Amino acid sequence: MSSKLVHVAIAILYRDNQFLLQLRDNIPTIVYPGHWAFFGGHIEPGETPEDAVKRELIEEIGYSPPTVSFFGDYPDPNVLRHVFHAPLTVELEDLVLGEGWDMGLLTPDEIRLGKRYSEKAEQVRPLGSPHQRILLDFIEKGKVMV
Repeated sequence: MSSKLVHVAIAILYRDNQFLLQLRDNIPTIVYPGHWAFFGGHIEPGETPEDAVKRELIEEIGYSPPTVSFFGDYPDPNVLRHVFHAPLTVELEDLVLGEGWDMGLLTPDEIRLGKRYSEKAEQVRPLGSPHQRILLDFIEKGKVMV
């Protein structure tokens, strides 16, 4: 593996005490294939993490949140996740999934369990472990009412 730390910007999107996640494509060559995870992605050269997360949300689901707020940085040995949060102010059916297998609003109980059923996959799929940890931190810190 590369010793160069990869920087990504990801978004916790929430509405009605639920959290929007994507079911990543089930491709073995990607990180967390077939797992529920945040929308977001790599930060381009010269781009700020905040600009990156806004760009990624438009690219991946056609959504531009009214505001995004910084939640925290989550470092792993190979990746630094810059985490932002924002309200989801549109209905799920108003989003256009441009990347991933499925998307859904997960409840705090599903997040604690670490898995959720996907109608498109027709099976229960796991949450990516760092994504679950970040969401549990977010819920615990009382950022939204659950």
